[in-house]
Amino acid sequence: MLVELRIRDYAVVEDLTLGLGPGLNVLTGETGAGKSIIVGALSLLLGERASSDVVRAGAQRATVEAAFDVTPGSGLAGRVEELGFRLDDDLLILRREVAAEGRNRAWVNGSPATAGVVGELGRALVDLHGQHDHQTLLRTGEQRTILDAFANAAGTAGEVQALHARCRSLGAELEAREARLREIESRSDFLRFQLSEIEGAKLSAGEDEELEAEGKRREHSEELVEGASAVHDVLYAADASVADQLAEVRATVQKLLRYDPTLEEDSRALDDAYHAVQEVGRRLGEYAGSVDHDPGRLEEVRRRLDLIFRLKRKYGPALEDVLATGRRMKAELVELEDAGHDLGEARQALAGALRDLEGAASRLSELRAGAAHRLAAAITKVLPELGLPGATFEVRLRSLDEIGSSGAESVEFLVAPNPGFDPMPLARIASGGELSRVMLAIKSILADVDEVPVLVFDEIDAGIGGVVAGAVAAKLAQVAGRHQVFVVTHLPQLAARAAAHLLVEKEQGTGATATRVRSLSGGARVEEIARMLGGDPESATSREHAREMLAAQ
Repeated sequence: MLVELRIRDYAVVEDLTLGLGPGLNVLTGETGAGKSIIVGALSLLLGERASSDVVRAGAQRATVEAAFDVTPGSGLAGRVEELGFRLDDDLLILRREVAAEGRNRAWVNGSPATAGVVGELGRALVDLHGQHDHQTLLRTGEQRTILDAFANAAGTAGEVQALHARCRSLGAELEAREARLREIESRSDFLRFQLSEIEGAKLSAGEDEELEAEGKRREHSEELVEGASAVHDVLYAADASVADQLAEVRATVQKLLRYDPTLEEDSRALDDAYHAVQEVGRRLGEYAGSVDHDPGRLEEVRRRLDLIFRLKRKYGPALEDVLATGRRMKAELVELEDAGHDLGEARQALAGALRDLEGAASRLSELRAGAAHRLAAAITKVLPELGLPGATFEVRLRSLDEIGSSGAESVEFLVAPNPGFDPMPLARIASGGELSRVMLAIKSILADVDEVPVLVFDEIDAGIGGVVAGAVAAKLAQVAGRHQVFVVTHLPQLAARAAAHLLVEKEQGTGATATRVRSLSGGARVEEIARMLGGDPESATSREHAREMLAAQ
């Protein structure tokens, strides 16, 4: 429900606050008092493009702010949270500001937002009739939603949407698998050739480093034998070898220990040196005898290193990279072998989902077809009561080439306002009054299923009076039993039925004209309805007529 609307420095409005209540709220006043300006200001919160022209002369900015009471746990409350805002005491406050230099800003519950977000939330709360730009029912998507609600088909429509999304997901997955399969197939022969080249080499990790070390040893085997043998002789085998000389020195120091125990550490160091020299000399002798002089093995090592070098240049740079490339190629070829089976499963899954989608869409189409006739007949029956004699309403279903997320057909509301004319889409009805009355007829039938809580009607009384005016008033009162209704009107029949009556007046200030609004009750309301009846509001007859109208409601 719209609790309060505040307008500042908008057109001729300086500072205006409207407190609204549940049920039927009417806004009346003399022609030119500024009633439509108030509706125009409200339309800013529904996504209307803002222009600096609306800023009141002499002001820096125009501001429109509305406070709505939002039902806890409703879809709208959830959407507010999804957008990152919080409701305080179940209140949603939307605000837009238009600066004189052209800058526009918007807020949701005091937090900065885009005009698009404010418009989205505003359109979920308010349905404005009389200006084409923000009429929810002019959008075919909303018409489809309303028909589904009227047909009790919202659940089936949700099932179709979910199944369509699943089909798209499965279809995209299948396309990706097919593309991947084509890619692998196109290079499978080349992959097999490369894999055979790598696997045929029978490589092992670190093999290149081991072969390089072995090759270096074999290339310098003579130098190794000669050098090792020489060291063996000097350290261990020759007369007066280093080991023999250390043995003599060691014995001398051991004798000295008897006279000076402080030489113990030096004695141990000589023992260690003697044993180390003796061990190195012995090992190098064994090493010199073990060096292999096989030229054939050296050639084999060179050929192997050459092969590894060529593979590293193609698949490297390191040997581990070559091995990793081989593993990847093998995995791709395994994938190719498994892809046919996976592809078959993916096709079966998609075919099953498509069958489910077709079944759900068919059930939805049946529900829509039956509801379309019932809804069209019900609305057509109401239209003559609202001053549209001979008007007809139609819900047109057109089959689509393929099932979409919303089903197998499009939904469009059409109306022929006058006999002998072909039905036209609602958006093409030229008369604002006719369009508003068609909308009122729709709302009176759909009051139980329409989820937009606030309905605003402007120009609904254009060109009507008498009995039709009374019928329009009765319908608005009926709809106000389910929605909060805000009506700008010249009809006393409508004003008399209001739960809240607001009067718009022009006020002459110091050099400027401003618009103000006051709530009417008692004698003031009688006086305004008397004025609207066309008589002298001061006359007893006009006032009595006004009292009778109010008493009859």
